[in-house]
Amino acid sequence: MNKVMLVGRLTRDPNVRYSQGENAMCIARFTLAVDRRRSRNQDNSGQTADFISCVAFGRTGEFVEKYAHKGTKFDIVGRIQTGSYQNKDGQTVYTTDVVVEEIEFGESKNAAQADNSDYAEAAGRPEYSGNNGGSAPQPVDDGFINVPSEIDDELPFN
Repeated sequence: MNKVMLVGRLTRDPNVRYSQGENAMCIARFTLAVDRRRSRNQDNSGQTADFISCVAFGRTGEFVEKYAHKGTKFDIVGRIQTGSYQNKDGQTVYTTDVVVEEIEFGESKNAAQADNSDYAEAAGRPEYSGNNGGSAPQPVDDGFINVPSEIDDELPFN
């Protein structure tokens, strides 16, 4: 069985093109930065992510074209595909790509915006921090409803 599951962020905007012919198909190529697990004994030096080449075809490629951009976190399911070609110098170049079969967002839009504001604050640019000119940060809408504490006795799963 050849199945790959990845969670990571795009390193740059995807490279999208369409095949030629009567039934043109979208082909989206991108690189996903996937964090490595580190053991407790490892220090903080060295590479902590792998950069995985991915390609999406057809409707999946169109989804990538429309919604993917640098820094967006995605969950991907696909398969590893190897290949080779001759470059202009006549040398054989070997390739390994993940062919994306399923893709979905790895975080909510609000979580992504919160992450971006954290990066902006760390970079010393409070104007991009999402704090409305220095006022208190707005609560993040995570899609869950806050249940008032006075109705805890009415809930069937206490």
